[in-house]
Amino acid sequence: MMQTLTPLDGALLVDKPVGPTSHDVVAAVRRRFDLKKVGHCGTLDPNATGLLVLVLGRGTKLAEKLMSDDKVYEGEIKFGVTTDSYDADGTVTATAPVPPLTLEQLNRWAAEFVGDLMQVPPMVSAVKKGGVPLYKLARKGLEVEREPRLVHIYRFRFLEYREPIGRFELACTKGTYVRSIAHEIGQKAGCGAHLATLRRVQSGNFHVRDATPLDRVLQWSKEELERHVIPLLQLAQAAGLFPPNPAQVRP
Repeated sequence: MMQTLTPLDGALLVDKPVGPTSHDVVAAVRRRFDLKKVGHCGTLDPNATGLLVLVLGRGTKLAEKLMSDDKVYEGEIKFGVTTDSYDADGTVTATAPVPPLTLEQLNRWAAEFVGDLMQVPPMVSAVKKGGVPLYKLARKGLEVEREPRLVHIYRFRFLEYREPIGRFELACTKGTYVRSIAHEIGQKAGCGAHLATLRRVQSGNFHVRDATPLDRVLQWSKEELERHVIPLLQLAQAAGLFPPNPAQVRP
């Protein structure tokens, strides 16, 4: 017997603040609205903000497909300070004077990352080795060999540089470690660097301008939530699960 769709089967676009993990956001929405099934379509680190696509109810069946969508980020890289996690959440491991840098030089280095890229996951990450997350091994002072992963960078450019901060935009495939790129840019500069801020502005066909800040979402009534849920049919179309209308296809 086919289940009837409800107004809470679909997706919700949330603008995640600094602090909570993606799992924390899922748990907060599930608790607030007493929902049985809530998931997300791509992890954001606690220090990152921006678009988090939540799937609700039967929308969770599309989570894997939506998670594979390409992403667009904006952020800031701070030069002269290196951390063990490659971002602002980590422990500082080195500092160095920042040499004279220009926007043109930064963009020459950025251009070297565009295209296919084999990335080694940072030790402070959730990737598992022998069933154990790397960050747990890192906490014990261990460093193990990690298998490089293929990602693709569509676009990477610096928009502004005011020493020691470079502001950038980056479009990439899923699973790209932007903080690893920040770390490598710091190595090219000879002074080290880390990812100071990161904001996801787009995931597939969804944009952060259409998302609602988490604190406001948690103030909604259930009726208000229903009005903001992207229906399952629209979600499936956005995920590219339907072929084009035959009437619109020329022979």
